Order: sequence, then C-alpha cells, then structure tokens
Amino acid sequence: MISATDLKNGTAFLSYGKPYQVIKYSLIKMGRGGAVVKLTVRNLESGSIEEKSLSSNMAVDEVNTYKKRLQYLYTSGEAITFMDPKTFEQAEIPAVVLGEGKSFLKEGETIDVLFWDEKPLSVEFPPKVELKVSECDPGLKATRQQISTNPRFWKTA
Repeated sequence: MISATDLKNGTAFLSYGKPYQVIKYSLIKMGRGGAVVKLTVRNLESGSIEEKSLSSNMAVDEVNTYKKRLQYLYTSGEAITFMDPKTFEQAEIPAVVLGEGKSFLKEGETIDVLFWDEKPLSVEFPPKVELKVSECDPGLKATRQQISTNPRFWKTA
C-alpha cells in the first residue's frame, strides 16, 4: 500500500481495479481541516487523463509494472502487434493507447512497452524519429520569399 502523500509524479497505483500513473501531484492543506491530495492521472489501460482527489490519510494499492523491449510487426484494424525478439511471443496493443504516435512506427523497429500483469499498457517512443518527405507540391515563384504553406506528406525513413 502507498500513502496518498507518497504519490509523486510517475508513480503507478491501483484505484478501483484500474492502473493509473501520476502526471501531476499537489498537496493542499486546509486551515482546520485535513490535507487533500489533488492528482492528475493517466489511466494506463485506456490512456485517458483524469483528475482525482484523495484524503491525505488514504492509501492505495501499488501497481507492479515492468518494461519489455519488443519489435513492431504490423497494424491490423484497431490493434498493433509487437513481438518479443527473444521468446517470439506476440502482444497486441489497442491503437487508441498509442494515439498519434502509431504513424511514426516502422516495421521491425524495437520499442519499450510497459506491462502490468502480462497485459501491455503503453509504448515509449524514441525521442527522435527520422522521416523522409514522400510528396510535396512545388512552391510558386511569387511566394518564394514567404513561408511556404504547401501540403507535405511524410513517411518513416
């Protein structure tokens, strides 16, 4: 069990059977009343962000999460499939959890995946991605001195 006052940024905990990760933590002390812990948390299963308030004397269950390095295989519908290069086990993650980051995945790329009780929760993307311009309309001669607003299309290199 973790005390509510020990929930700092990045700490994972269990609330009502769902895993959460603390994004923002603040302790508010009332004049005569007890202190309240205000949290901005991310639901690790769905990726949604929520606001939670806990009494300072409450305790929550600790979540044991671990990271595993997996290789991206393919996207099929609403699921993205990864494989463990050591054991060749495959894991599917809903595309909603990855958000906009799914467009930066390259086939065969290795990525860190966060697990909780053998269930994949989220993907940690690399800080830099190399992209290649696949298509771009030519600029007009009259607009060469201004910033070009032509549509550009990117693909992972």
